[in-house]
Amino acid sequence: MHSDRLGLSVACFCGLLKDRMSIEWLEQVESDVPAEDYWLGPNERACLERMRFLKRRTDWRLGRWTAKRAVAARLNLPADPPALANIEIRAAQSGAPEVFLDRQPAHIAISLSHRAGVALCAVGAPDASFGCDLETVERRDAAFLADYFTSEEQEFVARSPVEEQQQLAAVLWSAKESTLKALRQGLRLSTTSVSVSLVEAPPDSSVPIRQGRRPASGAVVNADGWRTLRACYTGEHDFRGWWRQENHIVRTIVSAIAPS
Repeated sequence: MHSDRLGLSVACFCGLLKDRMSIEWLEQVESDVPAEDYWLGPNERACLERMRFLKRRTDWRLGRWTAKRAVAARLNLPADPPALANIEIRAAQSGAPEVFLDRQPAHIAISLSHRAGVALCAVGAPDASFGCDLETVERRDAAFLADYFTSEEQEFVARSPVEEQQQLAAVLWSAKESTLKALRQGLRLSTTSVSVSLVEAPPDSSVPIRQGRRPASGAVVNADGWRTLRACYTGEHDFRGWWRQENHIVRTIVSAIAPS
């Protein structure tokens, strides 16, 4: 399935149940967002009016627009701006976004992220545990890695080629954020409680790689350039995911997997 810009694309992960869980994602940029606010619901407009700073307002509108478009595509709803006003994105007590249709909870779950004028929304089943995140590839010094990365992750970055270290640090950080969102906790939990490895998915992962290829590094790469990763929270909760870089931004999506 593809929409008008980067498209609503499908990535299938092994879900909480034995059946595959479909997670779809949509990216939008600031120029996609209408200048007017008639695609926002009354509560959303009131929330926007309380925001004082332009950047905060711009990022918030971009995130809401992207989420509404992704939900409309997933549920086969009209995607014209007036119809999108019937889709409302609210913040739960945990801070995670929740979807309402005509003021009633919708049978759908989303994860949302925005960075540097780009927003990413992942959509899936309401009982699924998944998260997404965007991060820019930038310099992160040794002190940052020491504070937020596990010793194994620090070693992994340090022994990687110098020209790849900034990218890999961004991927690891983004995957941690995605995992904490999947746990519906965010940065209330320590990032060192999540360990990330950029490894090939095991043979029984039930992750389809259509027209995929396997580079020398061993990671699985599908036709859209998504590479596999794994994340584990406190050694007990296992997540499988994907990452991709386009321009200077890294994207990650993770999902809980069924126990063996």
